[in-house]
Amino acid sequence: FSSIIFHYQKSRMQFVQSVADLAARPQNIEVLQNAGVMSLLRPLLLDVVPSIQQTAALALGRLADHSDDLAEAVVKEDILPQLVHSLASQNRFYKKAAAFVLRAVAKHSPELSQAVVACGGVDALVLCLEEFDPGVKEAAAWALGFIARHNAPLSQAVVDAGAVPLLVLCLLEPEMAIKRIAASTLSDIAKHTPELAQTVVDTGAIAHLAQMILNPDAKLKRQVFSALSQISKHSVSLAEMVIEAEIFPAAVACLRDPDEYVRKNVATLMREVVKHTPELSQVIVNCGGLAAVIDYLGNCHGNLRLPGIMMLGYVAAHSENLAMAVILSKGVPQLSVCLSEEPEHHLKAATAWSIGQIGHHSPEHAKAVTAANLLPKLLQLYMDAGSSEDLQAKCKKALKSILQKCTYLPALEPLLYDAPSNILKHVVGQLSKVLPHDSKARRLFVTSGGLKKVQEIKVEPGSLLQEHISAINRCFPEEIVRYYSPGYSEVLLERLENYQPS
Repeated sequence: FSSIIFHYQKSRMQFVQSVADLAARPQNIEVLQNAGVMSLLRPLLLDVVPSIQQTAALALGRLADHSDDLAEAVVKEDILPQLVHSLASQNRFYKKAAAFVLRAVAKHSPELSQAVVACGGVDALVLCLEEFDPGVKEAAAWALGFIARHNAPLSQAVVDAGAVPLLVLCLLEPEMAIKRIAASTLSDIAKHTPELAQTVVDTGAIAHLAQMILNPDAKLKRQVFSALSQISKHSVSLAEMVIEAEIFPAAVACLRDPDEYVRKNVATLMREVVKHTPELSQVIVNCGGLAAVIDYLGNCHGNLRLPGIMMLGYVAAHSENLAMAVILSKGVPQLSVCLSEEPEHHLKAATAWSIGQIGHHSPEHAKAVTAANLLPKLLQLYMDAGSSEDLQAKCKKALKSILQKCTYLPALEPLLYDAPSNILKHVVGQLSKVLPHDSKARRLFVTSGGLKKVQEIKVEPGSLLQEHISAINRCFPEEIVRYYSPGYSEVLLERLENYQPS
């Protein structure tokens, strides 16, 4: 009889082990699903042999991890309550496997995460954070992060279960894997609302995160800077608390970290801090943040550039002095490079926005932008039918705001030949302000062909554009204006034909 029990046990073990092994390879998933293994694994979660229970849970986790359809099947088979119930009483190996199943289900969607919450999964996972075993803590923190990342109500459920103080304690654990996942989960909780970020801050998380910014482990630093960014982004007071933890200027040095995602997350943190107020921008500028971000932009490509591009725009937006600091740090030529090099429209749009924030303050700021030959580039992108709506809108807004301050004739005149009427009125408007007060500019405007071009512009009577052109024409003797007007040569020829020598 004992031999029969042994063989039965061995067969069960072989079955769950085979399913777990097969489920590790994506090409086998459909076959397993069609064979109905989900309902076969369910009773084995309650097996008398612990190793069979654990392996059954591992197999279920691998299946659920593969697709949301299989994760939904786990929910429909009513497997979650069973797992949650067993989490409290089983050994550490089972707890790790069960936490893996909950994570695999929760990761796919808010609805599946809600199913985990509804069956008491979050409370059970929070209890696992108090376990002595590091592997159990890591698995539980990971699952809680996947639940929290979807939306604010799910994050709130994680907070309400008491997870945050325990996650902060996990930051103090010696195991690097636990530190990483705890920082990641705190970041996922903090990102949704100011209130959730405040909950993370109230448990003293900032001080512990700040102590890890110079840790040699790149993956940990990624998560630390991500969490600090997600806290800083919500409000002035939260950003100030991050600044008060004295992470700058040390964090600026991390813009030269070998790991590209550490660098990106540092740039993101700086963007989230500077966007709030001129004072917070000044703090970052004072510790060398501008030069460091501009160097960073020169050494990376693609989406890694986005936070740096936006950071420069946010700093410049606050005041003339801060925009001038961006100009003096050689920010404009670097943004020009980004505008030319990046093929993605959303990156070009962000760059155009930042250029507009720098150039719209004064004639001096506008001249710094025009000196980098950026107006023709912005105009070309605005007029390109292949540009996205957002890119066209950002280029148009940047062009208009810079043109309204631009008094530099060599930058304005080339636009007369290419700009559509809605941009042209701003170009001609600026010319009508510059030419009355500058005799050299008037002479240059005639010899370069600018005056002739203005006479060729077709305008509606009584329009603002006509008013601007009339103002320009009043700057020149009437015969010169007539000479450059279309059809004047025909008038002269006609007079010649009708001329009777005496």
